[in-house]
Amino acid sequence: MLGAPQAQAQAQAQAEEIAGTLGAVGSDTMAGLMLRWGEALTRQHPGIRLQLQASGSASAPPALVAGTTRLGPMSRPMNEAERRAFIERHGYPPRQLAVARDALVVVVHRHNPLESLGHRELDAIFSDSRRCGASEGVLRWRQLGLDRPEGRIRLHGRNAASGTQGLFRRIALCDGHFRPEVNEHPGSAAVVAAVAEDPRAIGYAGLNHLTPGVKALARREAEGVRHFPDPEAVRRGDYALSRDLYLYLNHPPGESLPAAERAFLDLVLSPAGQSIVEELGFVALPEARRQRQRQRQGLVLDEAGR
Repeated sequence: MLGAPQAQAQAQAQAEEIAGTLGAVGSDTMAGLMLRWGEALTRQHPGIRLQLQASGSASAPPALVAGTTRLGPMSRPMNEAERRAFIERHGYPPRQLAVARDALVVVVHRHNPLESLGHRELDAIFSDSRRCGASEGVLRWRQLGLDRPEGRIRLHGRNAASGTQGLFRRIALCDGHFRPEVNEHPGSAAVVAAVAEDPRAIGYAGLNHLTPGVKALARREAEGVRHFPDPEAVRRGDYALSRDLYLYLNHPPGESLPAAERAFLDLVLSPAGQSIVEELGFVALPEARRQRQRQRQGLVLDEAGR
């Protein structure tokens, strides 16, 4: 039997046996998560490094198709055209792995007296199509019954490469079209910063990007019931603007995952990996769901770590 020093040395030697560079291209929303997971993995396996290009969820599928990356973080599911392009190139579908839960919130300046918005109101503010049923557009704050702020509402949101924009358009705008005057930003942090500086502004961003400079609005139902994205509501999917965050993998069927990728995915779905999810303001996946995914994806490690 090995003593404690010998066992520690053996564990360190095994960790150092796994080495390589993990490339990942995709979601800006998930950039902080990916980097923290990468740091934790390097502490476990000093020979592994994560290189991340966070250009937005739309950048992940082309990189996976081209073979320039094997990991694609996305804050939305791949659409049918993206999946078809991958299959046409590689002959098999990409693997999809949910790794965390997230929610979008509508934010206003911290001194704005508004507390909630109905679905039709939200659509009428951000869209010019009003597919959710509003009879007219909402362009000025007084149309919401407010004495202040005065003047026209200034709109902020994400850019077209973002999965965040796609989710907001699909749910909040009923698949409608954004007003052309929406100021588009490459990240949720930039949206929140812009709203925090402008009392007339409103925007949408990821829940984990809230700062003291803004106030998150509740979603108001027709009967007056208000919903806010508390962690349990997001975990259950009861909050309409909640979503899964994904990792897509280029993994040929029947082939073993490379050791570095397997170690990364094992970390992501572990209690330690999910604690990072919560530390960064996202919502961890329930343990039962993580276990089902590990089994479905063949990520359950045996005693030898394979």
